[in-house]
Amino acid sequence: MIGRPKTAKIPVAAFKIGERADDPLSMYLADIFTLSVNLSASCGLSVPCGFDSKGLPIGLQLIGDTLQETTILNAAFAYEQA
Repeated sequence: MIGRPKTAKIPVAAFKIGERADDPLSMYLADIFTLSVNLSASCGLSVPCGFDSKGLPIGLQLIGDTLQETTILNAAFAYEQA
């Protein structure tokens, strides 16, 4: 299992709606870091884990092997209970 930082969509702190609408290329390139889970047929989920210095949400993305949903669900549950 792999754990890595995660926001709602991209691997940087969340930004306000419309704030980056003038730079679609940077938004597309940011998806490269999260697309690998789907392309590799791995399973993944995100767990909220705090806020950045601006008060915007950040999370922890857990990634497991193919068909290992139970493993990452148990890990996410344990994290949330800690």
